[in-house]
Amino acid sequence: MLTWTRGTGGSLARSATLILIAALGTAHPAAQARTQKPALHAKHWMAVTGKPLAATAGAMIFERGGNAVDAACAMIAATSTMWDTLSWGGETQALIYNPNTGKVIAINGLGVAPTGATPEYFHKLGMKVPPEYGPLAAVTPGTPGGLMTMLAEYGTLSLAQVLAPAIEMADGYPMEAELVTTIERNKARIRQWPDSRRVLLVHAGEAHEAPYPGEMFHQPDLAATLRKLVEAEKQALAAGQDRKGAIHAAYDRFYKGDIARELVAAVRDAGGLFTITDLANWKVKIEEPVHTSYKGIEVYKLNTWVQGPVMLQALNLLENIDLKSMGYNSARYIHTLYQVMNLAYADRDFYYGDPAFPPVSPVAGLLSKDYARDRVKLIRPERNDPDTRPGDPYPYQHGTNPFTGLLGRWHSRMPGATPTAMAEFDRTFRLGTTSVEAADEKGWAVSVTPSGGWVPAVIAGHTGIGLSQRMQSFVLDPAENPYNVVRPGKRPRATLTPTLALRDGKPYLIFSVQGGDTQDQNLLQFFLDVVEFGMTVQEATEAANITSYQMRDSFGAHESFPGRLTVNSATPAGVRQELARMDYRLEFEERSSGPINAIMVDREHGTLWGGSSNHGEDYGIGW
Repeated sequence: MLTWTRGTGGSLARSATLILIAALGTAHPAAQARTQKPALHAKHWMAVTGKPLAATAGAMIFERGGNAVDAACAMIAATSTMWDTLSWGGETQALIYNPNTGKVIAINGLGVAPTGATPEYFHKLGMKVPPEYGPLAAVTPGTPGGLMTMLAEYGTLSLAQVLAPAIEMADGYPMEAELVTTIERNKARIRQWPDSRRVLLVHAGEAHEAPYPGEMFHQPDLAATLRKLVEAEKQALAAGQDRKGAIHAAYDRFYKGDIARELVAAVRDAGGLFTITDLANWKVKIEEPVHTSYKGIEVYKLNTWVQGPVMLQALNLLENIDLKSMGYNSARYIHTLYQVMNLAYADRDFYYGDPAFPPVSPVAGLLSKDYARDRVKLIRPERNDPDTRPGDPYPYQHGTNPFTGLLGRWHSRMPGATPTAMAEFDRTFRLGTTSVEAADEKGWAVSVTPSGGWVPAVIAGHTGIGLSQRMQSFVLDPAENPYNVVRPGKRPRATLTPTLALRDGKPYLIFSVQGGDTQDQNLLQFFLDVVEFGMTVQEATEAANITSYQMRDSFGAHESFPGRLTVNSATPAGVRQELARMDYRLEFEERSSGPINAIMVDREHGTLWGGSSNHGEDYGIGW
């Protein structure tokens, strides 16, 4: 007999019940009815993001008559102002379902490598990979442009209305404990950069230099910059511009006007590479997303300039496997997911990069159902393959691989498994990002994973803008990934991966997660929990996940740890023993889902369901 108990996390007994029932080959929804957070329900709109105050900003915009795009933009602005693993100098990318056209649109607001950022430049500095911190780690800011483009093209409100909550927060908001801890932990590095020290270490010289939880945190420089954007919009409207034109006037002030000049001067004073031309030439791209079908559900992702297609590849590999018969989180199920993810991620590690630069990533072949059917045959049913390699998708799109020589020499690699190497890997593997989900009764649906400029970030002078650290996601050696070698004007292959799933051509699931290289691992399992095992979105955001570390880290030294596997602490002994026999090195976490945020559109009842993981401070509001 199983009984419910409550511990520090409150979910141990529930997870044990889920796993034990699943090990017997069943997964009845009633078994997953217990969650730490309640499911969210709404009729008119829903806003879910990484911080409670930021979700409130989205709710404020909905209540002022905005649509889901307006609300998403307000949440991006609020999370950037709150340094929720991003700042205003980071990057924003989104998927938007437009009910007026019935189409999904992709927003590419990822910055580019500046002038002078070449492999030769970094090699002369003695670097094997681009730097993780400092002014040389920054690509051009993307979040301001991404937000303003989304708002101008698909929103309904003014920039002044949408930025109002963020401006009020920049004037001063009570800081939460999580950010306090992050600043205090990174204060030695923050001290290197004068403006970062001035803004973030408000008690400089004391034993505790960060703000305290609940203390009002003021960012007057950032507030002034945001007000300049609103001022540019106001002046354009007064000159006869329409709503869209006025927002683009604010865009131009950031990337071509006085804000750009001040930002570039500060970056170059700090030793960075940005030029005025770099900012002026950068443009947000509105793109066609990529997608695949899984048992009649259309799943949309951004293209290979992020890791998003890796989830689509995994779904193609899994589509013809009877997952339900294996049992939820049985040893066989876990092994299958691990192997499938490794196959997909090996392709990511070799083939993904900015499709604006030749050679273009072979995305048609990578997403071919025939390619998946052939590739899944490589899975060893009895043990882990520690050297899973990229395949060759070119024949599946009637092409010839230009890098067969490099492909033949590519292999999984593992550093010396010292405590130092493991600790450094763990620090970088889940870096950055928040998530923003919004939906409304008119049919708009938005999924965003803004990131970059997380603490510790270089703040660019008196702009208040924290700079991105995304340069580190490039490689310098073509043998590592010939599609992702740094070059001026090129976007790094990032980990950021919003998701939209459509059923019968209408939004069904809107979901994303923070967490670096774990993102599409978590999202794949969330999707399967809902679609295969009948969980609600709240149940699926809290459900036990596994994590593989066999793919190459997109940050730091780009290392990997084949065979390393994290499972939920409540995994039964029999499952643990079977996984160990399959050559997995097991680790355990009580909360293993990742901080997933999600919305489900319930067409049967005409309502919205929301879910927000118990993993962190993510929060949702609906009405």
